[in-house]
Amino acid sequence: MRCAVLILAIAPPFAACAQQTQRPYERPLRQAVRGARGALATGSEYASDAGLRMYHAGGNAVDAGIASMFAAATFEFSHFGFGGEVPILIRTKEGKVVSIAGVGTMPKAATPEFFRQRRLLPGEVQELEPNGLRNFVPVAGVVPALVPGMMDAALVALRDYGTKSFSEAVQPAIELTMGVPLDEMRAGSIAYLRRFAERWPATKSTFLPFGRPPGLGEVFRQPNLERTLRLLVAAEDKARKAGKTRAQLIDAVRDAFYRGEIARRIAAFSKENGGLLTYEDMAAFRADVEEPLSISYRGLTVYKPGFWTQGPSTLQALNILEHVDLKPLGLNSGAYLHTLIEAMKLAYADRDTYYGDPKFAKVPVAKLLAKDYALERRKLIGARASKDYRPGNIAGAKALHPSEADVARVRVEDWLKQGDTTCVNAIDKDGIAFSATPSGSSLPAVVAGDTGITLTTRAQSFYLIAGHPNELAGGKRPRVTLSPTLVLRDGKPYLALSTPGGDNQDQALLQILLNVVEFGMDAQRAVEAPRFQTKHLVSSFDNHAMGTNELILDERIPREAVADLTARGHQIEVSSRWNSGAAPVALRVLLNGVIEAGADPYAGRSARAW
Repeated sequence: MRCAVLILAIAPPFAACAQQTQRPYERPLRQAVRGARGALATGSEYASDAGLRMYHAGGNAVDAGIASMFAAATFEFSHFGFGGEVPILIRTKEGKVVSIAGVGTMPKAATPEFFRQRRLLPGEVQELEPNGLRNFVPVAGVVPALVPGMMDAALVALRDYGTKSFSEAVQPAIELTMGVPLDEMRAGSIAYLRRFAERWPATKSTFLPFGRPPGLGEVFRQPNLERTLRLLVAAEDKARKAGKTRAQLIDAVRDAFYRGEIARRIAAFSKENGGLLTYEDMAAFRADVEEPLSISYRGLTVYKPGFWTQGPSTLQALNILEHVDLKPLGLNSGAYLHTLIEAMKLAYADRDTYYGDPKFAKVPVAKLLAKDYALERRKLIGARASKDYRPGNIAGAKALHPSEADVARVRVEDWLKQGDTTCVNAIDKDGIAFSATPSGSSLPAVVAGDTGITLTTRAQSFYLIAGHPNELAGGKRPRVTLSPTLVLRDGKPYLALSTPGGDNQDQALLQILLNVVEFGMDAQRAVEAPRFQTKHLVSSFDNHAMGTNELILDERIPREAVADLTARGHQIEVSSRWNSGAAPVALRVLLNGVIEAGADPYAGRSARAW
């Protein structure tokens, strides 16, 4: 029996009308891979190769994750580089879960007023025309650079939770700097970079070494980056010869990067080009090891990094959904999708209002993650699509949604917009789990002189709204979209997942998590399944454009569900499965301890198991 569209338009939001969308699943493009010793899933085959080498050499999941990340920073330069950032979640062999905050801080000299008064320069933003906040941080160039956060986070993770030396973990990356054939994605990214690179000689010499973009299949080399990485290996070797402990060896690498010649070269380049980043900013940086945030859902424990990321939005959405019987609604039925979409709208409204670096802002952490708060929020989900931004009213917390700020319409040229992000997840036979979302310094990016290191422009994720928790300040971390995820079952690893996708990350991860937990999918089916992405949020990038009730649906979503959602008032655009706005990977541990890995085939993700 089919439900009429008119009935759907006025039906209760959680009413089951699942029969209309029950269709046989498409055969997945790939099968999940499974192993008894270890598994990992990453953004490229080269990154997976690096991690697998660590497993084969006796390393654990952290070793595999860090080696994969270094390789990704070398090969996946379209999406991530050594000047970028990475939040990391680790479940140790003893069962403790830790979060490493590998997001760099804003240079100490930076102030909101500096950016409010500063005139945007050519190559930072283009034509003014109608879509976002009037004041914003430039989206390109050297001014929006943070302290590189990824390297310290990676080295702290390797030192405290891995077993390999830095030289072992970075060796696959060094080999990649010496020459690797370009794939379609990297060749396309460099070709697109040409206009930007004309403004930055070091960027041009790095990525257009013969005055032109290297083509598909050409061997691409990064000699300056190779030299920088070998300098770090030499620092470790010097400490080893001096009889230092393993921890001291890795700390020597940290010092060489942040308090040695590399830091001085990055700072000198910044100064020469009008940037704010100084040697003192570099030298003072330390990646924090923190307690992660967590909530319970259906007997599982779901972990995310803190409110300096958008990760808690998934926790908020799960709290809202926990008392909804989702399975009878039917996977990707109109009622099911509407419920998830509206829950994410509420979570994102809170994100855009209350999230920020807890070191600088008073974030109502307990309230935002409270079950009773979620129950009140769930009551706001009606039968029709909400067209309003609806942050919660939290006593004692100042609610300032960016839609209330001074709005102007500014067009950011596509060639200036940053690339994306990548993903690295690993789990081993001893129950060590690693989840990371490496990002930043992706193309188009400025190369810091002869270091070969591309600088991040993550400062664009700050707001310039006075009094907002995410208002820019010197020494502060921007609220980032990067959102690794660990899920434990009875204290042991169950899921590890992450994805690129900016503001889409947490809504994609929510759907994948529910695909497994509610509908019993394996890791590969879960990441391949069709997804939605709501644009009813404040963009974390560029000029922070605000979408209203905009919804993008994968072309495989059943037409009955599309009709249902249209009748509920959602403004729908249908998109190709090859352009889903995310590119996830996921690992799942079976009851017998076998580790299963899946990777999005529509975005060239990679999964391996041993």
